[in-house]
Amino acid sequence: MTKIAIVYYSSTGTNYQLAQWAKEAVEGVGAETRLVKAPELAPDVAIDANPAWRAHYDATQDIPEVTSDDIVWADGVIFSVPSRFGVMAAQLKQFIDTQGGIWANGDTVNKVVSGMTSAQNAHGGQEATLLSLYIQMMHWGAIIAAPGYSEAEYTTAGGNPYGTSVTIDDNGNMIEDVEEAVKRQARHVVDIASRVNG
Repeated sequence: MTKIAIVYYSSTGTNYQLAQWAKEAVEGVGAETRLVKAPELAPDVAIDANPAWRAHYDATQDIPEVTSDDIVWADGVIFSVPSRFGVMAAQLKQFIDTQGGIWANGDTVNKVVSGMTSAQNAHGGQEATLLSLYIQMMHWGAIIAAPGYSEAEYTTAGGNPYGTSVTIDDNGNMIEDVEEAVKRQARHVVDIASRVNG
């Protein structure tokens, strides 16, 4: 059975929802999943300043935090992380930055990886965020499974060839309809990972 780790960071819930849709799709094609989150780094004063952030933080306490074991275990990894000034949020980057041990052992080589993201503006750094993730994945020796323009769902969702991305309005709602793009991208990761590890 192909094993997929879905690693996300979400402050107010958008990337958590993307990760949930990915999990649903991965399990729908018979693969095994682990849904795990990057540890929160922000202080309580920052979280408390945004009621949506506090609500989401409290509501997801039961989601386990990602560990190196989750990466070693997986045949493929789907990352979902918001854009922060055009790069991935620090919470996920810190986790990746601490994976030198498994990298040195060769445990990241040939992991099939793909990324999803969100931002508050249509040109608020989504593509740059995914590229920042993929640069790190190249150092891992991972196999990047970007969606390209291979399916209609990606174009309908906004046409980001690097991975599904969504714009969030001032009330925290997704503007584009990306659920099917997320699910298609997740199934794509399972397909490639099953070929690599078959």
